[in-house]
Amino acid sequence: MTDDTPTETDADDPGVETERRPDGGTATGADDVTLDPWGSSTIADYRKLFEEFGIEEFDSVLEEVPNPHYLMRRGVIFGHRDYRPVAEALRSGDPVAVLSGFMPTGDPHIGHKLVFDEIIWHQEQGADAYGLIADLEAHSARGLTWSEIDEHARDYLLSLLALGFDPDEGTLYRQSGNREVQDLAFELGSKARFAEFEGIYGFDGETSVSHMQSVVTQMADILYPQIEEPKPTVIPVGPDQDPHVRLARDLAARMRFFKITEAYFSQELTAAERVLVADAHASLVDRADDGDVRCVHGAQYLVDPDAVDFDADRPSVDDRAVGEIDDPARASAVEKLRNAGMEPLRPRIRFLSRDASDDAFEALVERVDGEKRRYDEHVDAFDLSRAEAEELAREVEVDTGGYGFYPPSSIYHRFMTGLTGGKMSSSIPASHISLLDDPDNGYAKVKSATTGGRDTAEEQRQKGGEADKCPVYELYAYLLSGDDDDFAKEVYDECVGGERLCGDCKEQAAVLMREFLEDHQEKREEAEALLADLDLDLDSPRRRVAGETTD
Repeated sequence: MTDDTPTETDADDPGVETERRPDGGTATGADDVTLDPWGSSTIADYRKLFEEFGIEEFDSVLEEVPNPHYLMRRGVIFGHRDYRPVAEALRSGDPVAVLSGFMPTGDPHIGHKLVFDEIIWHQEQGADAYGLIADLEAHSARGLTWSEIDEHARDYLLSLLALGFDPDEGTLYRQSGNREVQDLAFELGSKARFAEFEGIYGFDGETSVSHMQSVVTQMADILYPQIEEPKPTVIPVGPDQDPHVRLARDLAARMRFFKITEAYFSQELTAAERVLVADAHASLVDRADDGDVRCVHGAQYLVDPDAVDFDADRPSVDDRAVGEIDDPARASAVEKLRNAGMEPLRPRIRFLSRDASDDAFEALVERVDGEKRRYDEHVDAFDLSRAEAEELAREVEVDTGGYGFYPPSSIYHRFMTGLTGGKMSSSIPASHISLLDDPDNGYAKVKSATTGGRDTAEEQRQKGGEADKCPVYELYAYLLSGDDDDFAKEVYDECVGGERLCGDCKEQAAVLMREFLEDHQEKREEAEALLADLDLDLDSPRRRVAGETTD
């Protein structure tokens, strides 16, 4: 969840075919994908993230976003997980939140600015905005001393404020200083298991307990904006942080009192079984004279659609035919339907008691309007939509002492290529630009950057440059063009058309970078007063532990 590592190259494998968008986005061919929140994984194929991890292309939701940020328009924000509730809340003015965190392991750099901008844009659109310093994670996972953390934390917060974060309308905090986050982490820890940490993060017997605790604290960070009131919440991160988002969504669900499912009779169905039973019900309702469909009819249909007998007093299912079913889901659905016999087969919304008290369950039963049927551990409602049921369950949960968490949403931005080619790395100063760099130094780094130009100016004019392989063009698309899409496209078109030569292009980019750093650092000085007024302790009172080096 924390954006702690330098942003990285997205397509520098010479064996991978690459297709770029003129606005800075990238699509690449097949490659292995590993998501490691504390490593330095290079995502060479963003499409793999859609296939393997269920991340959805951001273009699919772009039209639903009011006043989309240029990072969204240009495909720099390339993916999302369940962003539609956030977009809907932004459009309607309903409560919504944005949160992201920063592990203070070094200077804030231009990669971090992507996340700063995403937080600030959501705040400007009306979201409650949260920015946090992941100091517990930095200490436990990266081994930084508390004095190092204090120094870097201050720099991150100053840059966030300088870029436009409104502290009067938003919340800034350190993990170590937020008691509510710590208490929530304790509760979430009761729902997490070490086996999950092994599978998701590769933790083993050598992993420190503090590192594991920092993960649960991050889960609490992600859900913290919903402590006072459940609301859609988006977490802007790089794709390497997706494991944190997935675990947070799982834990949010486990904290809920009720689970909402769609059902057709008294027994619970798996997702695969539900699809089969839904199809059977839809077909049988059309065939039954009075619409009176029984579970045994559904079983007959799933064995042989032509063998359904609505006229029989005791309809039965051919045992031999059941034994010949190869599909396990179909076979188990048939068995459940057959066991239910003459029970009506009717669609309904089911409230399953996941962790509800008796009082909460009774309150829910009482507040379900219309026709309903109560069982020991669930209640079925026949006159509610899925959306109405979800909202009712959340209201009852909050009223009876629960959290009612919405599953957190996320958006994912592309990694940037290092100025020297390959990865952008904090350990290679020339590869990245710190927001604290002297403006003239930033100018010099851009002037020395690798480009996507041809070997000679003549060849460049004939064939055009390769903007899709150029770290300097990425600076235009991600930062230097600002909100001016026309300028970003003009630079791209002139490059690939052979009109723009690398020397002139780098000179223009270097000047713009110098101007940006000058402006940003002036605003950082102005932000000092804002930071001083915040109720935020930037000097950690924690003691040095054995084995920890002094500064």
